[in-house]
Amino acid sequence: MNEIDFFWFRRDLRLEDNTGLYHALKEGKNVQPIFIFDRNILDDLEDKEDRRVSFIYAQIERLKRELQSKGSDLWVFYGSPIGVFQSLLKEYSITGLFANKDYEPYARERDKKVYDLFQSHNLKFRAFKDHVIFEKEEVIKDDGKPYTVFTPYSKKWKAKLNDFYLKPYPTESYFNHLRHTDASPLLGLESMGFKKHADDWNDKSVDKAIIAKYHERRDIPSLRGTSGLSVHLRFGTVSIRQLAQVGINLNEKWLNELIWRDFYQSILWHFPHVANSSFKPAYDFIPWLNDESHFEAWCEGKTGYPIVDAGMRELNQTGFMHNRVRMIVSSFLTKHLLIDWRWGEAYFAQKLIDFDLASNNGGWQWAASSGVDAAPYFRVFNPYLQTERFDPELKYVRKWVHELNSPSYPKPIVEHKMARERAINTYKKALSK
Repeated sequence: MNEIDFFWFRRDLRLEDNTGLYHALKEGKNVQPIFIFDRNILDDLEDKEDRRVSFIYAQIERLKRELQSKGSDLWVFYGSPIGVFQSLLKEYSITGLFANKDYEPYARERDKKVYDLFQSHNLKFRAFKDHVIFEKEEVIKDDGKPYTVFTPYSKKWKAKLNDFYLKPYPTESYFNHLRHTDASPLLGLESMGFKKHADDWNDKSVDKAIIAKYHERRDIPSLRGTSGLSVHLRFGTVSIRQLAQVGINLNEKWLNELIWRDFYQSILWHFPHVANSSFKPAYDFIPWLNDESHFEAWCEGKTGYPIVDAGMRELNQTGFMHNRVRMIVSSFLTKHLLIDWRWGEAYFAQKLIDFDLASNNGGWQWAASSGVDAAPYFRVFNPYLQTERFDPELKYVRKWVHELNSPSYPKPIVEHKMARERAINTYKKALSK
């Protein structure tokens, strides 16, 4: 029986400049790539037309074609990772498993189980840094503690950066080490209980003209002023090293957004409690109103605040929302409506195609003032002023709120001045205890 090394694709769905795949191919002579549709995740998804599942499926189809063109193939499984590997260990003479690291709490627990399984067979499971430029303890304070404020973190990040961290991994030099095998059919999306979504998010080209003007246009939701690469970063269909290099050469403001991404991954790693609780424990005692009718109005884009409603409708219809508008709608939910940030975070997690636990959690806790380097609790975005500043001609609003200024458009569910004062007083009272 031929010995096999496995490479396990997760959130790194590309062949080029893939750290773990490079090491697997360089060290092994018979590398079989695999992907697992994880039932532990998929079975909890209520929406059977989930955009993320469709996106992943499209990338798996692409990877399969690319590998087949090289005489190899991508083996695709549907099940729990531990169960899949238990079966593979029985069926094949495996010499090792390679992957790239994932820093989310579930992924860490999953990988520990797989690591222990391989250890019990005297085999190695090796995972590499690929999803971020710097991980874990690579950017920390001089006293060894993690940063919890972005600006000093970003300064240390930039000071530490050199060509070594940006150098691409030449996987193509070792494609001859891929295991040669006949092409196998891909299990259908329907067999996993999902329907294919019609959206096309496959364009992962880097528009350098947009990135060059990012600092000027990034806050205007009616323009295409952002790169549109967030979903590709989330699932690793593009290399973070490639994009960081683009940022360094073209636009520091855009590079800073990549650094925020590393920063939030670092926070999740060092403070895993933020996945379910406030980074600042005192904020877990805010007496949220949690009015379900208000939450429903927010979800449906029927709050009577046009910029908020436009954002929520964009999210519901496309699986995406402009970043400036994400800040506005999250501030509105947590401050104007006094609804627990975890409700909003969960809704975004359900709807966003680019959902990333670390960044989503960081953004929501920033808006709720409960997170690292967050907006102070007395900062309450004024949706009217935000509209005047970033959508003065209502181009973005009118694109999504067609009934604006008609009798069918709802009146505001709360009055701004009252809601602002209520939020500040509620926070102040809770935090003074």
